[in-house]
Amino acid sequence: MRINTKIFGEVEIDSEKVICFENGIVGFPGLTDFALMHDSEKTDGASVKWLQSLQEPAFAMPVLDPLVVMPDYNPEVEDELLKPIGILDPDQMLVLVTLTVPSDIQKMSINLRAPIVIHTGSRKACQVIVDDEKYPVKYPIYELLQAAKKAGE
Repeated sequence: MRINTKIFGEVEIDSEKVICFENGIVGFPGLTDFALMHDSEKTDGASVKWLQSLQEPAFAMPVLDPLVVMPDYNPEVEDELLKPIGILDPDQMLVLVTLTVPSDIQKMSINLRAPIVIHTGSRKACQVIVDDEKYPVKYPIYELLQAAKKAGE
């Protein structure tokens, strides 16, 4: 399938790569089909990826592996919340968090309270709400990313 995206321009999406959110995502329940896009030149896990909507080509949400900025990120999630994606084997689970980049980039943050869980085998996904004050909705990451970048140089 070919779509014309706001960020990546016109791209071909292999139907085998479509990620399905049965219940949509928080704030956008009508958007259920996505592709995970990334800059092919950046292959490190610290890179920002994009959940690109296939129903609304102008909508793409930046996401990040939470372990890049919080190595001990391991929220408890009720099994009931993960039912839409089936039985999860940790080896077939990809967890991402949404990234907010305001005009002042130093105020960049991630939402640790509403992770996205993707079953990599079935490509079914859901966004869950974590009921734990330890994980804030706006977790500042600018300085953490800068430190990680310097450590990798």
